Amino acid sequence: METTSLGFPIETVLVFIGIALAAIIIDLYAHRKDTVISLKGAVLWSIFWVATALVFGGYLYVHHGESVASLYITGYVLEKALSVDNLFVMMAIFSWFAVPDIYRHRLLYWGIIGAIVFRAIFVVIGTGLLVLGPWVELLFAAIVAFTAVMMLRSGGDDDEIEDYSSHFAYRFAKKLFPSYPKLSGNRFLLNKQELDTELAKPENSDLVGKIGKGMFYATPLFLCVAVIELSDVMFAFDSVPAVIAVSREPLIVYSAMMFAILGLRTLYFVLEAMKQYLVHLEKAIIALLFFIAAKLALNATAHLFGHGYTIDPTTSLFIVLGMLVLGVLASLIWPGKEENDSESVS
Repeated sequence: METTSLGFPIETVLVFIGIALAAIIIDLYAHRKDTVISLKGAVLWSIFWVATALVFGGYLYVHHGESVASLYITGYVLEKALSVDNLFVMMAIFSWFAVPDIYRHRLLYWGIIGAIVFRAIFVVIGTGLLVLGPWVELLFAAIVAFTAVMMLRSGGDDDEIEDYSSHFAYRFAKKLFPSYPKLSGNRFLLNKQELDTELAKPENSDLVGKIGKGMFYATPLFLCVAVIELSDVMFAFDSVPAVIAVSREPLIVYSAMMFAILGLRTLYFVLEAMKQYLVHLEKAIIALLFFIAAKLALNATAHLFGHGYTIDPTTSLFIVLGMLVLGVLASLIWPGKEENDSESVS
């Protein structure tokens, strides 16, 4: 069977694309309207996305063996775990922009699209750089370790709602388009006629003459998406090296990341409801990043110095799962210490 440049037969690539597209179409059809997603609905859809990821994992197991399937599952679980911190940042962004609940799923959709594109670019670059030698793995290890250190030093301050008016993406978007400071349904941009209609409303009379001229006008939803997209770039810069520590195969890395990312929209609403009960999960993610940095460094030095010490895929999977389970259990056993802190955020 012919093998593609991704290291797998064309059949495997087509199966991956087919499963992903089918799941996306189902999800888009089910969530085509702006409605508030309940916790029950979010949990059921999260199960759907996990099941979808496992279907592709099962295909890899049957056609490519246990080792390949184990690498994929490890990468999937790792990306899912690292995305939790990304979702917490999105919660802060939504809070600052005062985005109504009914529009959050729409904004998350565009955030997910950006994450898929940016991670594809970073995966191509990252796996391509590995051909330069083991020193690149040491660089990736340093990036992952630096991320862990910064999260550790923040001490949970990332949950605080910062002022995003000074954010680069916010300022850049306002230079591209004059901004209209109020929501206009689910619109991201307004044309001149739509702006005039909004300004003709009595409650907007104080805005007449205060908005610059242009062909299109950015609403708060557009500015919010701009901030989310730049945040996706920063998280891709951190998470891609971490998943590359699991496997160098671009298809394994990207498929694991993509199936994890596709389920983030519904996972967001689960985490939003459960955030106050998962106060120690971030500590588990920090420990996970240190482990990945150590794994990258171990692999690199094994090539450089030939010491022969490596961590096999199955062991990596158990360590990743074990750290996450410990984080959840710690949150259940010792919830009181940070409960007040999480309440102050909201």
